[in-house]
Amino acid sequence: MLHAHYGPQHWWPGNSPFEMMVGAILTQNTAWTNVEYAIKNLKTNHCLTPQKILNVDIADLAMWLKPSGYFNVKAKRLRNFCQWLVNAGGFDAVSQVETNTLRKQLLSINGVGPETADDILLYAFDRPVFVIDAYTRRLFSRLQLLDANEGYEHLRHQFEKNLGANAPLFNEYHALIVIHSKQSCTKKPCCSNCCLTSVCPSRSL
Repeated sequence: MLHAHYGPQHWWPGNSPFEMMVGAILTQNTAWTNVEYAIKNLKTNHCLTPQKILNVDIADLAMWLKPSGYFNVKAKRLRNFCQWLVNAGGFDAVSQVETNTLRKQLLSINGVGPETADDILLYAFDRPVFVIDAYTRRLFSRLQLLDANEGYEHLRHQFEKNLGANAPLFNEYHALIVIHSKQSCTKKPCCSNCCLTSVCPSRSL
C-alpha cells in the first residue's frame, strides 16, 4: 500500500557512502532539513572527508554543524567516527568486514547507538539490517503490529525474520515508513490523508 501510494523513494539522501554516514550521525535528535544545512557547510568548507574532519579545528567543525543542533556534541561524535574509519583502513577495508562484526565495531564508537549504526549499515554499506526508529514504532504500534515499548534489538530481529535478508527491500520499506509518518501518521495523525485507513485499527475518521 505504501509503495503504491508514494512510489519508490531512492533513499538515503547523499552523494557518497561517507556522506550517508555523516548524515546518519548528524540526524540524531534533529530534522533532516537541518542536517542538509550542516552537510552543505562541510562541503562549502571542503571538509567532507574523514581526514579533513580530523584535521580541522574542532571549534570550526562545531560551527559548521550548528544547524544540526547539539553541534558541540555532534562534532566530537563525528570526529570519533572518522578516527575509527581511518584507523580501520577506510571505507574499502571496512566494506570487507562481516555484517555482525561490523555492527559491533560501529556500536563500540562513542556516540553511535543502534539506530545510527543500522542506518550506516543499511544505507552506506548495503547490509540487510532493518532500522528501527521512532517513525517505525509509531506507525506499527498504531497498526497494532508491535508494542512500541519493546526493546530495539527485539523489534529489529522481528522485522528481519519476517522480511528476510534483503537490503534493497529494507531500504525501500524504511524510507516509505519515514515519508508516511511525516505526511500522515504524524504525532497527531492525519487519518483523512492516510492510505492505510482500511487496515488501521487506530484510525479516526
